[in-house]
Amino acid sequence: MWFPNAKFKMQNANGLRVGGRVKDAGLPAVSSLISRVCILHFALCILIALSAAACASSGNPRPRPFPGAPPPPESTPTAPAEPSVTAPSVPGALSAIVDTAMKLRGIPYRNGGSDPSGFDCSGFVQWVFARNGVLLPREVRQQYGAGRKIGLSEVQPGDLVFFETVSRGASHVGLVIGSDQFVHAPSSTGVVRVERFTATYWARRFVGARRIAGDSSHQATQ
Repeated sequence: MWFPNAKFKMQNANGLRVGGRVKDAGLPAVSSLISRVCILHFALCILIALSAAACASSGNPRPRPFPGAPPPPESTPTAPAEPSVTAPSVPGALSAIVDTAMKLRGIPYRNGGSDPSGFDCSGFVQWVFARNGVLLPREVRQQYGAGRKIGLSEVQPGDLVFFETVSRGASHVGLVIGSDQFVHAPSSTGVVRVERFTATYWARRFVGARRIAGDSSHQATQ
């Protein structure tokens, strides 16, 4: 502190004698200390603000519909649900083949299966035709070479339709029962069932159709 009128004959612990008047030697030190405290406080506030911003940016971002963002990827397509089925009127041997196949609906899928305890697609077709006196190869690719090639617009009950599923080329087969419907043993649903080959899933995978019935080269020897 400053004592304008005070006079001392000797120097005390807190002051210096200057022309008979004493200045408080602690005042500049206190001012310097206050300035330093203010600076430190200001710097601390800046550090806290920067730290908060960093924490906010490091959190998990929330999805937003950003303009121009690409749409989410489509899920893997699955086979459509089984349609309501009305077996068409089919004459002669074709009727027997379709009838045999339709009676097997609900039989579980079994990889490598070729009897009513469980079928895979080609085992199912082979068994149905064998029960009606027609011999077919066991594998899908071999069955694709049997009979006579026909267009999809020509298919009739008893014809075979082939699809590309697990590998390139014919890798799945089903039996046409009429209209745009076919019965098959798909692994995706676990049981023998009816579907439409005009459904998007199957139409995209269609590779060809064959007519077996009436081809004497596949008739079983009596």
